[in-house]
Amino acid sequence: MRPNILVIAGHDPSGGAGIHADIEAIQSTGGFASTLITALTVQNSRKVSSFQLTPLELLEQQANALLADYEFQAVKIGMTGSVATVEWIARLLARLPGVPVVLDPVLAAESGGSLAQGDLNEALMDRVAPQATVLTPNLPEAGQLSGETGVAEAGAALTRRCGRAVLVTGTHDDTDQVANHLFQGEHHRQWEWPRLPEVYHGSGCSLASAIASLLARGLPLEDAVGDAQAWLHRTLQHAWQPGGGQFVPDRSLTP
Repeated sequence: MRPNILVIAGHDPSGGAGIHADIEAIQSTGGFASTLITALTVQNSRKVSSFQLTPLELLEQQANALLADYEFQAVKIGMTGSVATVEWIARLLARLPGVPVVLDPVLAAESGGSLAQGDLNEALMDRVAPQATVLTPNLPEAGQLSGETGVAEAGAALTRRCGRAVLVTGTHDDTDQVANHLFQGEHHRQWEWPRLPEVYHGSGCSLASAIASLLARGLPLEDAVGDAQAWLHRTLQHAWQPGGGQFVPDRSLTP
């Protein structure tokens, strides 16, 4: 039986990121994705132009229907879009006690363009992060959420604030190797991967969803984080360019 993963995220019509990436990553890593789409975006592989939020009443009806039928072994949260949606997600998570939660705090698209209304930082950190198993911000997101600039400083500050594990990804660092750092209290582990030449659309969504899928299959957190990175690196090595913008990981590959 495949584990059920509940994905709460936005829709990317280009197919590179968002819900598309989540479903494909979860499918490839052995899970089954159910989705609550927080927003419809206008974007392609080059940029985000705008987005429209899903009414909370509709999200509530969809969530009630799913929870009446499915049991979930993990939750992955991506684009939330607004403080009101964050508050609603926090209430939903309280209905899923003990379920691993991966929070990918999406604030902007990799290609450029905001994916948030208002200041989500405080709402995410105060309401959702304390209910998460692990946060997976990239370095700019970690900086925004923590007020710190360096990887070590931002990761440690986020871990102290929410009391949860934090994986800070280093794709935005100017280094030959991509260094990803997992902070768990005083414990710190680092993975390094050869930096690939292109710019990629949906890599963060894919990584967070793969971690959620592997947690749902029962892997310990550190193993799930390591295995998800190894899988993602392979998908990036085989990435392709569907349009004139960023490359898309080949998420058909299995671990």
